[in-house]
Amino acid sequence: MSTLPAGTDRRALKRRAVVASTVGTTIEWYDFFLYNTAAALVFGPLFFANSSTGGVLLAFSTQFVGFAARPIGAAIFGHYGDRIGRKYSLVATLLLMGGATVVIGLLPTYETIGVAAPILLTLLRVLQGIGVGGEWGGSVLMAMEWGHRRQRGLMAAWPQAGVPIGLALGTFVVWRFSGPEFLEWGWRVPFIASVVLIGIGLWVRLTVLESPAFAQIKTSGKVAKLPLAETLRTQWRDVLKAMFVRTAEQAPFYLFTSFVLVYGTQQLDLERSDLLLYLIVAACFGIVSVPFFGWLSDKIGRRLVYGIGVVLTGLYAFPYFALLDTQVGGLVLLGMVLGLVFHDLMYGPQAALISESFGTGIRYTGAGLGYQLASITAGGPAPLIAAGLLAATGSSFWISIYILICAVISLVALLMMHPRPPEADEADAASEDQAGQGAIDDAARSERTPT
Repeated sequence: MSTLPAGTDRRALKRRAVVASTVGTTIEWYDFFLYNTAAALVFGPLFFANSSTGGVLLAFSTQFVGFAARPIGAAIFGHYGDRIGRKYSLVATLLLMGGATVVIGLLPTYETIGVAAPILLTLLRVLQGIGVGGEWGGSVLMAMEWGHRRQRGLMAAWPQAGVPIGLALGTFVVWRFSGPEFLEWGWRVPFIASVVLIGIGLWVRLTVLESPAFAQIKTSGKVAKLPLAETLRTQWRDVLKAMFVRTAEQAPFYLFTSFVLVYGTQQLDLERSDLLLYLIVAACFGIVSVPFFGWLSDKIGRRLVYGIGVVLTGLYAFPYFALLDTQVGGLVLLGMVLGLVFHDLMYGPQAALISESFGTGIRYTGAGLGYQLASITAGGPAPLIAAGLLAATGSSFWISIYILICAVISLVALLMMHPRPPEADEADAASEDQAGQGAIDDAARSERTPT
């Protein structure tokens, strides 16, 4: 007998899971991108008593700390996500990430409390990194594992769309308060306003049921005792491949969304408000392109779509800065939009591409760890490397070379990635594709299982 209200069907539960994953991911990335934008624009003079290039580098260094903490979050929440469930791990990451963001908005500056200000800022950034590190694996799996295996690309891409939505929202709020008062108090408003989004996201996530795939594993007693140890013992190569395949997506993305604000304002003397507006427009394209490319990967193959994105990103390394250097508004906007569209060719199918490398029992840990390790090797260092190259050479030439190198690394890793053995994939699909009431009941029963 069904444990769900009369009239509830799998499609309704699937929609609820997708909405919960996407809304929560949007909120967490809104928080994360707020920090990236503030690091590029205001954290140097406010928290490091230095508005020069040195202050910017220090601000980007604290940004990198958040990236370095993300694999820790993936390991911690991956463990509980593979043992207890996707749902409650996602509730915890939302509270951790959102709480740290609100406190940043209340933090005194260097002028008020001296060296304690950058120390506290760095600690809060670590908490942000741990939260967002645990977020990704659970959100994409919650959506993907409720969907049909032939829809994995599209289903897993919806939470990925939370990234451009969060980027657009965060940048819009910063743009809205980017007047003369921005440096004094306006930058705090977007951070403190996050408390409203936390409440919304918490309510949405608490209403969703656990995924049928994990519920079946839990009720059958096949939950991994030590997911991290099992992942590193049996699939460490897949973790490394996932890490390296993200290089061309991860590093250029933070150049296109964060470093561009420094390059545009300091190198090209472009108006900050204009650049923020262009970034909002470019992010809005991603709200459509990310799920579209996820859907396309279901039709023609994930590796093909991803590979096209890698190649186009590499080829775009020099034209991107050439468009920015024209200092013509329309061409600068075109450059920023194309950069993110090429990125989305990779980001759309990426969640399914990586997740399909791991079995259901260790998927949260394995996929999350591989995904987040790229934050240390690619995403985190990228703005620092670009800022250092610009300071040393005064030119974007070597930054473009850096993007090309990232593309080569990802292409090699992509060629080395192979789907899981057909029999293993079919075993997972059998649990994920249970469209009948039995799978739904498993998910409902998991809600009542003591943890």
